[in-house]
Amino acid sequence: MSTHDSQQVIKVWDPLVRVFHWSLALFFTIAYLTEDDFETVHFYMGYAISALILFRLLWGIVGPEYARFTNFVTGKDRVVRYLKSLLTGKAEHYVGHNPAGGMMVVALLLMLALTCFFGMTLLAMDDAGPLAGSFVIYLNEDLVEGLHELCANGTLMLVFIHIAGVIVSSVLHRENLIRAMITGVKKLNAGKVKGDTHV
Repeated sequence: MSTHDSQQVIKVWDPLVRVFHWSLALFFTIAYLTEDDFETVHFYMGYAISALILFRLLWGIVGPEYARFTNFVTGKDRVVRYLKSLLTGKAEHYVGHNPAGGMMVVALLLMLALTCFFGMTLLAMDDAGPLAGSFVIYLNEDLVEGLHELCANGTLMLVFIHIAGVIVSSVLHRENLIRAMITGVKKLNAGKVKGDTHV
């Protein structure tokens, strides 16, 4: 942590978190756009997303401070309190994910995991993929296909909400969160730093 022009430059996002974030954004975009016409690409993107999810779950346990789930996954009361504080324009400024952002991380990972699971279930019904021969082949194919599409569209909706949240938070706290996820650092006013969790 260093000080420059009355600001503290804080290293927040480690390289693996940043690579995960942008790779996930890219792979989901490709997967969503190739669903109908480029099935092979769609399948491999699904596998790649699944691998990224597994990595993030592990990194959320053993990774550095701001990557760990214990740093940003909070109870619903804290999330609600934070969202209400946004309406007043006086929301606490967190170094890492704020409570709403933490909730979004969990929601996205869960929705993506379900999307991948139902996609692999469809493959298994054609005797392909890692779930081939398992109990999932006895599920209703039309139901599974509908759930796969529902979860994919649900993920897209969460992505739009996530982007809106990033914009709102960037404006309220006068920081560039997109740049922070590229560079890994945040520049905070030195006089406002109150602790490791939020400022």
